[in-house]
Amino acid sequence: MDGLGKILILIGIVFVIVGIIWTVIGKLPGDLVFKKGNTTVYFPIMTSIIISIILSLIFYFLGKFK
Repeated sequence: MDGLGKILILIGIVFVIVGIIWTVIGKLPGDLVFKKGNTTVYFPIMTSIIISIILSLIFYFLGKFK
């Protein structure tokens, strides 16, 4: 059970870090926001591209050193 507690704390810390990073990179140039009345539509195009590149590099290096 000690291992489960450590895993849950680690997952919580990861969620906090991802949340902080998301607020910083969530408003990049290239992200489209359409507002009309009370409706807002948000397309995070540039954010998605950057996250895709970062994840691709992480998985590439994990596969390379495995």
